[in-house]
Amino acid sequence: MNRIKIAVIGASGYSGIELLKILVRHPGAELVAVTSRQYAGKTLADIFPRFRGCGPEAGLAFIAPDADAVAASGAQVAFLALPHGVASEFAIALLDRGLKIIDLSADFRLDDPAVYGEFYDHPHPAPELLKESVYGLPEVHGAAIAGARLIASPGCYPTSVLLPLIPLLKAKVIDPATITVFSMSGVSGAGRKEALPLLFCECNESLRPYSVPKHRHLSEVEQELTRAAGQPVVITFTPHLVPVTAGMLTTTCVSPAAGMGLADLDQIYADAYGAEPFIRLLGKNGTPDTKNVISTNFLDLGWAWDARAGRYVLMSAIDNLWKGAASQAIQSFNLLNQFPAVTGLQSL
Repeated sequence: MNRIKIAVIGASGYSGIELLKILVRHPGAELVAVTSRQYAGKTLADIFPRFRGCGPEAGLAFIAPDADAVAASGAQVAFLALPHGVASEFAIALLDRGLKIIDLSADFRLDDPAVYGEFYDHPHPAPELLKESVYGLPEVHGAAIAGARLIASPGCYPTSVLLPLIPLLKAKVIDPATITVFSMSGVSGAGRKEALPLLFCECNESLRPYSVPKHRHLSEVEQELTRAAGQPVVITFTPHLVPVTAGMLTTTCVSPAAGMGLADLDQIYADAYGAEPFIRLLGKNGTPDTKNVISTNFLDLGWAWDARAGRYVLMSAIDNLWKGAASQAIQSFNLLNQFPAVTGLQSL
């Protein structure tokens, strides 16, 4: 297998660490550059002892984030594990130097720069690149990902919300105006940072909603739902923080489309995802559990029919740092380089 030279920009955050854990054992990846302002000059093994003895990558030293230095490493593909607003700076510079980009931030997920400005509170720094960026949901946009040079990997909440809904919207069996979403995320979803609301004593033994009623991820969720439905879609979305490290569970309630009887959701999902290696269909009355997806690239999907209320209940579980971030980005990397989709991702 031809090995692709890889750089990870922002390698010391939670998503960056998970990227490294997967990439060091990926047969098609050669890690040649990792960046961190805080840890420049120190090796992976110095900062993260889990990498000791894991091969030559353990001795790879962090460098300061500099586009020329990253390009000089010979990297062909760069993963950007950076905050929104910061990632775009490096995407522009590295694209100019001939690298392909898989961006885990929100900077290139939206088609409309005005929507980006509304949800992220500042103008988009490179609106011209939005025309060519590909939304990196492999089960939906796989063909476009394979030919892209700029891939915008989805957020964790959007992944858990979109994959259950898109096939049903395309089949026109649900009413888009009735979509209500309730999601729960582990604390790692907030990133590796010091913040009072994220301290152990603040989160442990506690549940709380946040970013109500307008979480930033709503922008990309509604964009992709609108694309699938062929009409504008606005939803109610309430995220919650739960006292676990990782994992995400999403429950969506939606009514059937007007005049539609009870649809065969099992068949619709089988048609959409039956050949997809990372969607596990639990079927009618199947209930996903986050413990079954932690440290995997799987999304477990079940559903139920609430006859009393006349609504479908769709349920999905993912690891927010894997399928919701790092491993999904590597799934796109596999598509980009014509590797089998499961390469480097067969973990349980």
